Amino acid sequence: MLLTRMFVAALALSAVAALPAETKVKVGEMAPDFTLPSTQGGDVKLSQFRGQKNVVLAFYPAAFTGGCTKEMQAYQFNLGKFDGADTVVFGMSTDNTPSQRKFSEELGVNFAMLSDFRTREVSKTYGVLNEERGVANRTTFVVDKTGKVQHIEEGASAVDVMGAANACSRLAKH
Repeated sequence: MLLTRMFVAALALSAVAALPAETKVKVGEMAPDFTLPSTQGGDVKLSQFRGQKNVVLAFYPAAFTGGCTKEMQAYQFNLGKFDGADTVVFGMSTDNTPSQRKFSEELGVNFAMLSDFRTREVSKTYGVLNEERGVANRTTFVVDKTGKVQHIEEGASAVDVMGAANACSRLAKH
């Protein structure tokens, strides 16, 4: 009986530890600006899209892993929905650019992936960095044309890109 209670308590603690950390950036706030290297060459600066496009920032933990592969493939498969909603999609991780480039090539992804490898400052600023593992927690931010965060998906629900797609569709209708 005691062992069963200890097992249940340990299971409960591990479930709590597995929950995604709450992001530092909240819906309605300005998305912090950044400049990161892109798999498509050069650097991408978030503020360059203000007044031009909505932006999806899809932070993922690591290239070549199951959930990340599924998520990035889902963005590629649904890219037309994002394009139709005047939205640009970026996959973002703490992987280095060459690894991301190989990952995107293997998946046939047509959107840029941005690397927060050097300092992990963008992941820290957005509150998605898992300090212990040195990777970004799976989190998606939808940023409108004014630069404000309009939607956030965290954890396993962020693998399903339809929440982000629906948020972008609503933005396109305004």
